[in-house]
Amino acid sequence: MSSKHAKSQSMYAFENQSSSIAASQMRNALNKMIDGVTDKDRREKFEKDMDSFFGLFRRYLTDKAKGTTLDWDHIRSPNPDEVVAYKSLDVEGSENLSKLAVLKLNGGLGTSMGCVGPKSVIEVREGQSFLDLAVRQIEFLNKKYDTDVPLLLMDSFNTDADTQLIVKKYQSHRIRIRTFNQSCYPRITKDSLLPVPQSCDDDLSFWYPPGHGDLFEAIVQSGELDHLIEEGKEVLFVSNCDNLGATVDMKILNHMVETNSEYIMELTDKTRADVKGGTLINYEGQVRLLEIAQVPKEHVEEFKSIKKFTNFNTNNLWINLKAIKRLVEADSLRMEIIPNGKSISVGNSEMGVLQLETACGAAIRHFKGAHGVVVPRSRFLPVKTSSDLLLVKSDMFNLRHGTLVLDPARFGGSPLVKLGSKFKKVSDFQKRIPHMPKVIELDHLTVTGDVYFGRDVQLKGTVIIVCSDGQKIDIPNGSILENVVITGNLQILEH
Repeated sequence: MSSKHAKSQSMYAFENQSSSIAASQMRNALNKMIDGVTDKDRREKFEKDMDSFFGLFRRYLTDKAKGTTLDWDHIRSPNPDEVVAYKSLDVEGSENLSKLAVLKLNGGLGTSMGCVGPKSVIEVREGQSFLDLAVRQIEFLNKKYDTDVPLLLMDSFNTDADTQLIVKKYQSHRIRIRTFNQSCYPRITKDSLLPVPQSCDDDLSFWYPPGHGDLFEAIVQSGELDHLIEEGKEVLFVSNCDNLGATVDMKILNHMVETNSEYIMELTDKTRADVKGGTLINYEGQVRLLEIAQVPKEHVEEFKSIKKFTNFNTNNLWINLKAIKRLVEADSLRMEIIPNGKSISVGNSEMGVLQLETACGAAIRHFKGAHGVVVPRSRFLPVKTSSDLLLVKSDMFNLRHGTLVLDPARFGGSPLVKLGSKFKKVSDFQKRIPHMPKVIELDHLTVTGDVYFGRDVQLKGTVIIVCSDGQKIDIPNGSILENVVITGNLQILEH
């Protein structure tokens, strides 16, 4: 028996009435903004965006009234044909590369790592950025197989202008780069459920890009989808710009073409660091993505368990282009809405706002023959923090044609690295660790406080360095730290 409390009829009636009032007030506010746009072309684009946003908002109100958690009793592990092992794919050959286009999700800023501008321009390895590495990978592919795989970048209004300048430097490379923008939606005031902006020219902080689930709508609206289909492209490989493991894999591409699947999601085995990642389930006979936000509170610990849900979504997705066109034109993509609460400064005060987002992984249930492939961990190398940056810059990986390859001397998976708040910004990280330590034999590293590393430092086993407040620790050149705990304000002297 389900322990969920059923809502009473009167509660439903009250919420439905509140929803329809909120919807009509939102519609009026959006119409007012649309009426204020005088330029014809700009107005047409803005009206399309606001109509899409209104559809999302109305769906949010409906979901809120009826609740979005899934019935736990109906959740099943995926069937064997819904999640397959990478090692079972044995389709070799490069003949399908002519059908492929690659898309990087490039809408994010590097603010969480203390950077200005698109995250994709953060230097990750040997003076090269995320974007440089992606370009090198595809250029190498195009040269080696004499093919023409284009690279698309989905920008947001936050990253578009900078990206346009950056891609100019690749003009002489053997790669075609095309960019398009995702939608620009108004943030919603938490209390009144009305749009924060009053006109389309209001401050940029009043708007937001609505998550990567917007990819389907945006690629169709921009004309890029039709362009790719006309060129004979069939498959789009989508990944986050900061996942350095997301390279073109011909086995997966060939498997997709051979099985006529419209959508493949790459999954990888969970570790204790990934317990919040979305996972594939079978729900009422349909394969779909289960995110932590959809899990009833009393089952969250079970969801995080590595035993019950053994793998998670890497957001490396392979999607059929004609299927995207069919589903967008039929308006049948209904991805779960993720309400993201934020706080923004308006004048001298803080305002609580909501932004409604969707994730492209949630679209899996709408595609025919959709399934997951459990890939090696090497295909999931995201750089979200300075701790991740330390690993990708270190001697754990060798760089080949823009691809990071694990050094054969490394035994086992990646070490666990936790750098404290003083390393959070990339500039502070570079100042404190100007030379990468050798970590090939490292299992675990924790560093907190005011710590600086010299050159040629080697870290092995478990190394914990905790510097007291107001103190400083210098790790001298050539130090070899193996299974040690360093605390206090140690100044290790060279001799």
